This record gives sequence, structure tokens and C-alpha cells, in this order.
Amino acid sequence: MTERVSTTVPLSWDEVWFTNCPMVSANNVDQELGWCREEFKKLGVEYAYFRSTPENNWYPHYIHNLDNLIRFGGLYPTIHVNADIRRTRLLGATQVVEGGAMLVRARDDIFRMEDLRGKKIGLTKSLNTIKNDWWRIQEHAGIELMLKLHGMTTDDVEIVDFPYPDDWYDKPEMLQVNMNNPSELWLRRDHKHDLAFRPLETGLEQGVVDAIYTQSKVFQHLQEDTGKFKAIEDLSRYPDWTLQMANCPAVITCTDVMADEHPELVVAYMKAMIKVGRWANENKYAASGILNRQTFYRDVDDTYQGIKDVDMVPNLSPKNLVSIDIAKDFMLSHGYIHNDYDVHEWAAPQFLEQAARELLEEEWTRRSTAKLPEPTELGAPGVRLG
Repeated sequence: MTERVSTTVPLSWDEVWFTNCPMVSANNVDQELGWCREEFKKLGVEYAYFRSTPENNWYPHYIHNLDNLIRFGGLYPTIHVNADIRRTRLLGATQVVEGGAMLVRARDDIFRMEDLRGKKIGLTKSLNTIKNDWWRIQEHAGIELMLKLHGMTTDDVEIVDFPYPDDWYDKPEMLQVNMNNPSELWLRRDHKHDLAFRPLETGLEQGVVDAIYTQSKVFQHLQEDTGKFKAIEDLSRYPDWTLQMANCPAVITCTDVMADEHPELVVAYMKAMIKVGRWANENKYAASGILNRQTFYRDVDDTYQGIKDVDMVPNLSPKNLVSIDIAKDFMLSHGYIHNDYDVHEWAAPQFLEQAARELLEEEWTRRSTAKLPEPTELGAPGVRLG
């Protein structure tokens, strides 16, 4: 496709844009709760989905060219941005066990990874030169890991590239409609059934290839429900947490400009993410109802099974940072990024820490200033109530 300049709204620090992916995140829950918007209103700042105006096209989601944008979503585009496009700050992460599965046709005489020796495995290749090819990265990483677990390499199979346009971002019908939140996008695309999100599936069904990578639990369930496919390997079932590389963990990033010049905006966002994450942890099934509108799980019950063990409060734990570092090293070693950097230097835990402190201080203030009930209201001795 022809590369073009991304259009954006002129910068104003009286507004903050957000964008997220159809993944498990506190931000995807908050778009229904509205708690983040409340935090920004306290500062006199408007908070809105970046595609709620036609002046912004889709590419800030991938190249982060809006200084006042906060992104909560897939890992690979954010690694790419900080490596090769512009400096950002890593604010938090949410890990989901979604390592990926190897899918084959249901009636084929293939039952183990070893049965794929000499067989064809599909690998997508986006022709979009603007955005990060995160589909290919997660497929590539997952395929290599599954082969390695069975004493094999890509030399033991035939990798077949599937170039595809990946250009829905530029279609007039996707640019002319303003969207107040990501759910409007996914409902418009019918993303749970849109094969544009599963470009390899048709090739597998038609016998062009013998196997494809798919995401564990989400696409896998939808695909197996058709009766056409089965999984012969699933990285999410292994105890080794370093195998979970399906564009995860989902991460929060902001630009270095926002972090340096307007840290109060970053803290406001993180306060909301902590509050929403805590609510989601305490109300997992209700959170599943919200997330089902945006994720690729087949229904609310399936979403609940996917998130029931997920900590919805973003963090920068040592495990999450190592997971991010593993993904960054894979992208560097396979040519998906050109420049290396230290993930621990990228991480900016001070914003999450400040947000947690402010929430604690606000809670103590609320409790200390709360009106204490009069003795009669408490049912003091000698006083009859009612």
C-alpha cells in the first residue's frame, strides 16, 4: 500500500485521547464505567476515544503520534514505537495467559506437533507499511516456541507467507463515522466473526497450508466450534509463564512529552485504572459482560473463564517486565525492530506509585471527614429506636 502521513487533531492539553485494543484491560472495562473521565474532569480536562473525531485517523494507535494520547493495548506495537519511532513511557501491564495454539483441520491425520514435519504452516504478512505487523510477530513467536518444545525448528517445516492488504484502516466507511468508544468499532466490524482478523483460516480450510497459529482460548474456541478445526498444541496449558507471548501482556504507554510536561494527566489516568481494576477483580462476571463486547471470546461465560484468574489492576511486576523483555528481544533478533533499549529504563513506575498514594490519601480524607452518626442513630443505651 502507499504510505501516507497520519492526520491528527492539533495538540491541546485540555484534552486527553485514549485508545485500546480488543484485549483484557481495565480501560476496556472503564469505557462503560466512565471513571477515567471523572478523574480528568477534576482537572478540567476532556477525555475521549481518539476516533470520536474525524480529524484523527487510525494510525495514532500504532505510531503514537498524538502527544496527548494514552494507549492500553497489545505489546508489540508499543515495543516498536519506543524502539524505532518515538520515546514513550511504560506505565503498567496486565498479563493474560494466552500463549497461542497450533490449529489443523479436524479430519486430518495430524495429532501431534511431530506430525507436522515436512508440512506447511501459514504465516501472515501485512502489506501495510505504516502500522506494526503484530499479527505476524505473535504467529512467528508462537510457531517457533511450539516447534522448540517438540525438538523441532522452522527447518523441519515449510513456512508459507500469506501477504494481505491489512488496509481497513483507510476505508472511507471506517473513517467517516465518529465512534465514542471502541465497542462501536468492534460492533461495526462484527469482529468475532470477521475473517479479516483471521486471514489464515481460509487458507487452512482450503488446504493451502496444513497448520496455522491461533490465539489460545479466544479465536481457538470460535474456530473449533465450527467443527472444521482442532488444536494439537496450546502454549497456555504449560506452567512455563515465559511461553505466553501472544502480544501480551497488554501494556499502558504515554508519550515522553506527556510524562515530562503533564505528569498530573498520567497520574489521573492511572488512578482510574487502579480503581477500575479493583472493581473488575471484585466483580469478574460483571466485568466479563463488558469485556465480551470488545474481546474475541465467544460469549460472556467464555470471557469469564478467560479472565477469572487475571489481576485486572495494572502493574509493573518483575514478571511482567521480563515478559516484555522477552518479546522485545524476539522482535529485535527477528528484524521486527531495529533499535534495542532497556525495558527497565522504559518503565516508569512512579506514576502508578503516585496514583496509589493519592487514592490512599483520598480514602483517608473521606473517612476522616465523614459525618459520624449521633448516639441515637447508633442505638445508644437507654434510647429506643423505631
